[in-house]
Amino acid sequence: MTTLARFRGCLLGGAIGDALGYPIEFMDWEDIRLEFGEEGLTELITYDKTGKALISDDTQMTLFTASGLLWGQAEGSQNYAECLYRAYLRWLYTQTGEKAVDGGICKRQAFEKDDNPWILDVRELYACRAPGLTCLSCLEEGRMGTVDKPVNDSKGCGGVMRVAPVGLFFRRSLDEAFRIGAEAAAITHGHPSGYLPAGAFAAVIAGITQGMGLEEAVNAALGLLPRWEGHEETSRALALALELAKSPLAPKEAVTQLGEGWVGEEALAMAVYCALAEKDVQKALLLSVNHAGDSDSTGAICGNLLGALYGEEAFPAEWRKNVELGGYILAMAERLYRSLQ
Repeated sequence: MTTLARFRGCLLGGAIGDALGYPIEFMDWEDIRLEFGEEGLTELITYDKTGKALISDDTQMTLFTASGLLWGQAEGSQNYAECLYRAYLRWLYTQTGEKAVDGGICKRQAFEKDDNPWILDVRELYACRAPGLTCLSCLEEGRMGTVDKPVNDSKGCGGVMRVAPVGLFFRRSLDEAFRIGAEAAAITHGHPSGYLPAGAFAAVIAGITQGMGLEEAVNAALGLLPRWEGHEETSRALALALELAKSPLAPKEAVTQLGEGWVGEEALAMAVYCALAEKDVQKALLLSVNHAGDSDSTGAICGNLLGALYGEEAFPAEWRKNVELGGYILAMAERLYRSLQ
């Protein structure tokens, strides 16, 4: 499989998983079964007005992450986190309409002159799709969180769900992917279990794009985690995901043992388990969203993993066709890929 196919699959797969889980994000399992049947949700839900399955803030912020990385590259930055912070302030503007930032952050930058469309011209990105309160409140405070100077003690999954582009962009070095992924999440999530799952996730994506299998890439990330203070929860969650994937436990029960996905280490572990336990891509993605928890985030992370592993063609054609902003997402994946050539 080509590296470009992995880039395209990773970002599009994340959007498909996000759109699958978004309509059932706040439903418990019994309510999901009552509404959709014994197996739960089995298809993308499209909306009459657009004919598309709607993405959430997870994919919105993932796209702004990609944009921030391109911004940093264009500046020859030694501090990608600062560029990602600016990109997230742009996302904040799409959600609140407030330009509480300086330096003309919302103006078109030199690296965006050839963008068609420019990210802030994409009207779908202004839709409020249950944006994370932690992300909103931290960015509104006007102070950028870092690993050394955390802005809060949040371990929510809003950091990990948005960093797949970091793993793609820094694919040549798992160490660098881990570091930048953790720094990207620490901008808004200050607990180690808020930013270390993001670092581990970025490293896993980098490993996959180098040709590693998922288990190998997860084990590589597990090897990096002990270098970071406060890694224990993330390390335990990932180790449990690997253990459960080899156990005879029924997948639905195994997912429940890993949590609900509202916090970083649970969301990552659940997505990893689903991608390992189900060999069929469609079944794996459905497993990742059909639970009483943060279905769009676990779906997005699982979709990123599956897409990086198998490419966009592994997803059902109707899902690829019907996911909102599919064309723009693929264009962003190609832009990231070309920037590294």
